[in-house]
Amino acid sequence: MTATSTAPRKGSRRPGARAQRTRETEDRILTVALDSFGTRGFEATSLDDLAAGLGITKQAILYHWPSKRALLDAVVDRACLELVVELSGALDEAGSGWDRIESVVRRIFRVGLRRPELLGLLRELGRLGGDASARLIEDMRPFIDRATAYFEREMDAGRIRRCDPALLLVSAYSTVLGAATDLDVLRAIDGEPTLRSTAVRRRELLGFLRAAMCGPDA
Repeated sequence: MTATSTAPRKGSRRPGARAQRTRETEDRILTVALDSFGTRGFEATSLDDLAAGLGITKQAILYHWPSKRALLDAVVDRACLELVVELSGALDEAGSGWDRIESVVRRIFRVGLRRPELLGLLRELGRLGGDASARLIEDMRPFIDRATAYFEREMDAGRIRRCDPALLLVSAYSTVLGAATDLDVLRAIDGEPTLRSTAVRRRELLGFLRAAMCGPDA
């Protein structure tokens, strides 16, 4: 009896190879799109621009996502997943009380230095509003719910001034995001910000937030 060979024939492809190539292509597209949407802006980025940067055709992008808006949704989903992991990790590492807020602020500044396109995308989504902002909120819901519950507990314990916890979260978010993304402005004016200048800005922001949330004697 002749044994049947199980080796792949010449020219055949391994099972799953096509799916792997598809995932790799999608990953490349999402990476380049995130960088462009977060730095140049959504409206200033065309699919033709993305395709040229990737060395593929516009139709190749549309094969994976039927429109530029669908691509934006996928970019938002990826960015928010990374941010939720980062911010939740900051909460897990911190102790209690003000330490948790400070930990999150420090993590956001680190993300701003390491991955400025992520925070740039958040700023861009706020500018776009509508469905883009709604998707951001939905994707960030795990962290939003956790942060809101934390504020409520701190208020009950008397460690944070009593107010609407959701409004407090929005105000803190806007303040921290603005300060972190202003690093781009500093780069344009004074060149690359140093670790020292970034630390000074972060310390000033933390002082402001602590006085606003906990009172001047906190």
